[in-house]
Amino acid sequence: MALRFVPRREPSRPMLWATPVLAVLMTLVVGTVLFTALGYDGLGAAREIFVTPLFNPYRWQDLLVKAAPLATIAIGLSVGFRANVWNIGAEGQYVIGGLAGTGVALLTLDGEGAWILPAMIAAGVLGGMAWAAIPAFLRTRLGVSEILSSLMLNYVAIQILYYLMRGPWKDPMGFNFPQTAMFSGAQTLPYVVPGTLIHLGIPVALALALAVWFLMVRTVAGFQVRVVGLAPQAARYGGFREGRVVWMTMALGGGLAGLAGIFEAAGPFGQMVPAFPTGYGFTAIIVAFLGRLNPIGIVLAALVLALTYVGGESAQTTIGLPAAAIGVFQAMMLFFLLAVDILVRYRLTTGGRGTAVAPAPLAPAPGLVPEPTSGRGAAA
Repeated sequence: MALRFVPRREPSRPMLWATPVLAVLMTLVVGTVLFTALGYDGLGAAREIFVTPLFNPYRWQDLLVKAAPLATIAIGLSVGFRANVWNIGAEGQYVIGGLAGTGVALLTLDGEGAWILPAMIAAGVLGGMAWAAIPAFLRTRLGVSEILSSLMLNYVAIQILYYLMRGPWKDPMGFNFPQTAMFSGAQTLPYVVPGTLIHLGIPVALALALAVWFLMVRTVAGFQVRVVGLAPQAARYGGFREGRVVWMTMALGGGLAGLAGIFEAAGPFGQMVPAFPTGYGFTAIIVAFLGRLNPIGIVLAALVLALTYVGGESAQTTIGLPAAAIGVFQAMMLFFLLAVDILVRYRLTTGGRGTAVAPAPLAPAPGLVPEPTSGRGAAA
């Protein structure tokens, strides 16, 4: 008998949350087969990446440290995605935020005072917002797609970083290495748990998840974002300006990306280096969709993606897995998530002739957005 997809009367809530789990499981199975075919220990790779860090208490600290910037960036991006504002430039905003905060650090390198770190954080947030304002302006004033403009600005930000590290900001006492001077004690994030790697950015990420959840569910601004994303025409009739939403969501996404940038510079890195761009801005897009654009779900998804970083580093040393394997697992996770998401709006049955159906858009997370009845459909 042929298999065919039959539309559901309404999107399935159980499948809404089951499909991300299914996508992760499919990634494990296919990744194991793929790397085995390439001559590696595929089963060992999957075990080292997704299982071993969970049972090592020392790796849990690394897991939280990696998950914090992913969650922070993804939470900001998710608000824009709800409004059909596609900010793909979080990596550049992350870099510029780190650079802006580093600029304050270099100006106060010999200073002391409790005000220095807050000033660095404020500079990082403003730097990310300013970089995100460029594609926001191009879209609202000139009609330029924010997808292309924000994506291209990633590479501009990285080139600015390289110029500063090899030129004006290069540490004269750094043995000719392209890096800044190390930050002082007043310029680094405090550890919230003494004797561990758990710094201030981790509880901040959790607080941001709760704050953005409240913003989207309980405030007029959140309602405005949801309406603009679901039904732009209805939003215009209701007096909601699309341009204002574009500016608001881009500023929020850029600000949180910049916040993650300065937290990384003042936390794990302790200085600015050319290797600062780690791909968090791109991985956060996967985190946002894996978490169903729900701030609480994003925190859980960030932990899953952080596993690929922490476990991937371990797999490189234990079984000789190449560094590119991390990106392969992350890409497969997004691919399978998009593939199985059709099960939210369609169910698979047997009998009759198979019919081709258009892929269903990602369903909104429960409690955040009502199901669309007209217009452009669900946001992301």
